[in-house]
Amino acid sequence: MAIATVITNETKISQFHPNSLEAWLQSPPDGTEWVNGELVEKTEMNAKTGRVQSKLSFYWRSYMISSHQGGEVYTETPCRTVGRGRVPDVAYLTPDLVAQHGNFNVLPHSFPLLAEIISPNDGAEEIFTKTNEYLQSGCEEVWLLLPESQWIIAITHQQRLLFSKGEIASTQVILPGFSVAVDELLA
Repeated sequence: MAIATVITNETKISQFHPNSLEAWLQSPPDGTEWVNGELVEKTEMNAKTGRVQSKLSFYWRSYMISSHQGGEVYTETPCRTVGRGRVPDVAYLTPDLVAQHGNFNVLPHSFPLLAEIISPNDGAEEIFTKTNEYLQSGCEEVWLLLPESQWIIAITHQQRLLFSKGEIASTQVILPGFSVAVDELLA
């Protein structure tokens, strides 16, 4: 997850600057989220977090295909949460939801499985507030990846699991059977 900053009048992201969640949902400017009534910019990932994002997307997609579970894997695709618009780093959508929503611009609720890649500058309160927001908006499982600490935290409505270096992280609810070595994903 990249650091979010409030966009000022001097910051130019696009010609379209939404002034409400509904306007943001119609056409979210790249690299932004809608939080607490304001347009916020997600700063770019660094090389390490970008590599982790790419790896997780590849691993989820490869497993989805090889296990014949179907669905789709997305990176930085907007979704609506409880009164906000968010852009998770990596997300998985089940086959039923792919069929239901088709070629969407912004998913009208959270993805059922998603991951946020945490940078050293991200605040804990912000991260866990966002996690609760996703869970309240239809998400069933959130992965928080902390590359510097070599931790993966899997959070569902029923449990919170911490996987660390030398361990195997596995999905708990969505994309059943997927697992990956923490060292391999976060290296």
